[in-house]
Amino acid sequence: MGFGNPPIPWRELERTLSGGPPVPPGDGGDSPAWSRKRQGYTPLYAPVSRPGSGTPTPYAELHAHSSFSFLDGASTPEELAEEAVRLGLTALALTDHDGFYGIVRFAEAAEVLGLPTVFGAELSLDVTIPATQSERMIAARVGTPDPAQRHLLVLARDPTGYAALARSISEAQLRGGSKGRPVYDLDELSANAAGHWLVLTGCRKGPVRAALTGADGPPGRFDLAAGRRAVDELVGRFGRENVVIELTHGLEPLTDDLNDALYFLADEAGLPCVATTAAHYAEPSRRSLATAMAAVRARSTLEDVDGWLPSWAGQHLRSGEEMAARFARWPGAVALAARLGTELAFPLRLIAPELPPYPVPDGHTEMTYLRELAYRGARERYGPREDATRWARREGFVDPYAQIEHELEIIEQLNFPGYFLVVWEIVEFCRSRGILCQGRGSAANSAVCFAIGITAVDAVRYGLLFERFLSPDRDGPPDIDLDIESDRREEAIQHVYERYDRRHTAQVANVITYRPKSAIRDVAKALGYSQGQQDAWSKMIEQGYYWAPPPVRAVDITPGSFSA
Repeated sequence: MGFGNPPIPWRELERTLSGGPPVPPGDGGDSPAWSRKRQGYTPLYAPVSRPGSGTPTPYAELHAHSSFSFLDGASTPEELAEEAVRLGLTALALTDHDGFYGIVRFAEAAEVLGLPTVFGAELSLDVTIPATQSERMIAARVGTPDPAQRHLLVLARDPTGYAALARSISEAQLRGGSKGRPVYDLDELSANAAGHWLVLTGCRKGPVRAALTGADGPPGRFDLAAGRRAVDELVGRFGRENVVIELTHGLEPLTDDLNDALYFLADEAGLPCVATTAAHYAEPSRRSLATAMAAVRARSTLEDVDGWLPSWAGQHLRSGEEMAARFARWPGAVALAARLGTELAFPLRLIAPELPPYPVPDGHTEMTYLRELAYRGARERYGPREDATRWARREGFVDPYAQIEHELEIIEQLNFPGYFLVVWEIVEFCRSRGILCQGRGSAANSAVCFAIGITAVDAVRYGLLFERFLSPDRDGPPDIDLDIESDRREEAIQHVYERYDRRHTAQVANVITYRPKSAIRDVAKALGYSQGQQDAWSKMIEQGYYWAPPPVRAVDITPGSFSA
């Protein structure tokens, strides 16, 4: 060791000296086991810049799926944002299936890259819900190459529309009661939209395209009457000004005929047409990965699901110039996409939900009740104010009551009294039931948290800095972590549900990213290799850690190129 060595944590030094395995590097995912927080966005492939010569044709992609459309999208939100910038797109919408799982990462990357963001989701309608436990177990084990359901593509016009869409998705997930099987109520969706959504007619499973093509009609023959009924239903539910006919890029033989039929219906109904790619990956090289993921999703092999896969490798983002050339036959579709991208774009940071009012005793506001609890706790912890002041002067501490008043002023200034009361109530419930519960983390820096019993560390006695926990210069509410004994944690969770209602509470879910063993098993299975071969290859990965190679742009997983 020497003065020129880089800093190293003691636990890493001890592990190295004792011959233990090295700590694997964080991968920037949402839930790495070795990191408490996800790192901020930095471009994966530097530099990321817009086209340098000429004036690109304005175009915004309004229909794109990321890897948060699980086992469907084959590019991360960051990769989509980077490719959109390289292509010179004026905006990009992220429309993953039935959730906003990827939008935080998407918004962070887009803000760094200067890319306007549009937020939406593709809602899965008519999802089959297994009736019995045995059917649910079978559904969990057996995949379906092409699930029978309809899709509704919704874009939020503003933060109000975003909140309404999030609420609608949550209600559907609760109603379904089973992972990946939301149940939407069309009347509820119509009421929640209230003019704050823009509805696109969507992909081949969208209501209009599905009605046009039908299940029994001959190839190339479209049921215009059924298409009209589908268009009329959307207009009746969401309003004429909130419905747009979507023409999707495709290279299959009948795509142009289908787009002609959609364009005809739009003209007949007086609706605009917009061009999209319905992208499922950022660039062409991701197509191989997308097809392998489709096989994994279907719990099958590439050979078995080949008939359900697109016959062309084109579900990626495209430039305005390419889209303008492709959609020249349908004038205005590309220009409208650019205009809508500008109209619908807003930054995610504008969305700042507030806690509902905390029920306080009569004659109190949230702030006055928190103040009463804090001073009541101070008397129990420090004694009367005069005695506490003399003790502080004698021992060289800050006056506890003065510190508590300082903290209360900041809490009131930032309008967080309700947050402290919610946490205090959970702690009080646990103590009343004899459940071990303790606040931890930066909350230990707060004399208020100590006074009302959330933490057991005397921030005054130990001279802890309150501003490390809460400061006017920091965005967002403070972070108060509660440790509750594992054997009785469920009691506390159910209490929170009962007191605040399931629609006003939530549990944070980690998104587990692929690790090498699982990735090798699933891809080997998709490529048709035997169970024994899958096991043999996965066992070649050392237990506990692995070396991750630098990221590469092209992913080739065709059977001929795959090797151990």
